Amino acid sequence: MGSAAPLGSTGAPGPTGAPSSGVVTAATPEADAFTRPYWDAAAEGRLLIRYCADCDRHHHYPREFCPYCWSENVEWRPASGRATLYTWSVVHRNDLPPFGARVPYVAAVVDLAEGPRMMTEVVDCPHEGLRIGMELRVAFRTGADDGVSVPVFGPDPA
Repeated sequence: MGSAAPLGSTGAPGPTGAPSSGVVTAATPEADAFTRPYWDAAAEGRLLIRYCADCDRHHHYPREFCPYCWSENVEWRPASGRATLYTWSVVHRNDLPPFGARVPYVAAVVDLAEGPRMMTEVVDCPHEGLRIGMELRVAFRTGADDGVSVPVFGPDPA
């Protein structure tokens, strides 16, 4: 995603509801011409991923070419927003702003229904309830200070 950085850095309230420091850091995603459609869709509550028309495969993180067949015949496609939990770690300490205000949080890798794996954060689920293979659904966290929306995942209510 261009110069985008890890999720969870948008100045959103911490787990106690207290606002983060409000300091915009390098952890805040920045859109460029290539990633602008991704971030614009996220602001609208939609997840986009890249799709290769030549080999009929989705991929993530976004690239201007297909990592499977090297074709440049790729485009943005809407993702279903469904995923399964592949792995996770509960982060209890992070000294880098703004992450420290949000501990503990769940850094995770999910398998999107379309195939690619994606690094993200799992929200709205007790840590004890996390299970490999659990069904998840995308949600979006919008930073109070910068207005940037990032995809996060929570339990699928269906």
